[in-house]
Amino acid sequence: MNIRIISKHVGVIVGMVFAAILLPNFTSCDRLQEDLPECVGGLRLRFVYDYNMEFANAFPSQVDCLTVLFYDKDGNYVATRTNESPDLADENWRMEVDLAPGDYDVLAYGGMECHDSSFSFVTSPESTKYEDVMVRLDSRNLSRPNGVSLHPLFYGRASVTVEDPSENLGYKEATVSMIKDTNNLRVILQQIDGEPLDNSQFDFVVTDDNTLFAYDNNLLPQPEVEYWPWARGNASPGELPDGSASSVVYAELSFPRLVTSNSPRLLITRKSDGMKVIDIPLNNYLLLLKSELFASMPSQEFLDRESRWSLLFFLDRSNVWIKTQIVINDWVVRINDIDGLGW
Repeated sequence: MNIRIISKHVGVIVGMVFAAILLPNFTSCDRLQEDLPECVGGLRLRFVYDYNMEFANAFPSQVDCLTVLFYDKDGNYVATRTNESPDLADENWRMEVDLAPGDYDVLAYGGMECHDSSFSFVTSPESTKYEDVMVRLDSRNLSRPNGVSLHPLFYGRASVTVEDPSENLGYKEATVSMIKDTNNLRVILQQIDGEPLDNSQFDFVVTDDNTLFAYDNNLLPQPEVEYWPWARGNASPGELPDGSASSVVYAELSFPRLVTSNSPRLLITRKSDGMKVIDIPLNNYLLLLKSELFASMPSQEFLDRESRWSLLFFLDRSNVWIKTQIVINDWVVRINDIDGLGW
């Protein structure tokens, strides 16, 4: 009895060893049985937006819809994937795409698929080569005198290789880093002696040539356009020493990417006589903050990382800017050389 039991166990062990010897001869993608799934391969993409002044991933909190384009090594269109679901708010979410082995270029746009998107493709990506992809700001966003708060636009690009799944079962992990291509500027005017101001006294305009983007996110030359406030009004910062109420004027303007090769301007005029209260090269003044805290950061990187700006100007009794001081994003900057800033 004992001998038969031992023999039975030995037979099982021998069978297991025999199977272990044979199994490695199958590749990971061989179908051992008809009911097993076939091998799959492609990409598992993670999307990251940490190209900001916090240096932290804000993709889950800021990107609410996503369009991803795939092109082969010859620049031919392969596929489009979109997502508008709450999955985008999950840090652990990944986009899985089945693709044949090969080299691919990936273009990603956040904000294009949303129903209130402010941008669109010039030509359908399905009929466009990789390097011919262009994105433009829709003209309806250039209304005056009341502008539009642009829906945020994000851009990312990556080159990836999908391997043969028979050699590496599963999906290739890759990361697409995003950059934000829209800005919001809040401008505040305050009289130095606290006298009340009325927003109806002023016109606010930003001018720039930044409505057309190439596949690599560079701006393509177009006619210069005007951006008008999407919000404006009066606000009170508190009481004056004599107990009377003071008021300031504010306006908010939204516009696409700022680049150092362009010359955008902020123009504020008095409605009563058309006099220019403020006419400044916008980039130069926004970069004053960079020179204070981020001297080693390239100017273009700073303009791309920052997307929410605020400017506070102090006016004299004639409602003309006192050109010695400006507050940028809550930092007081004293100006000694107006000419050096392109005034």
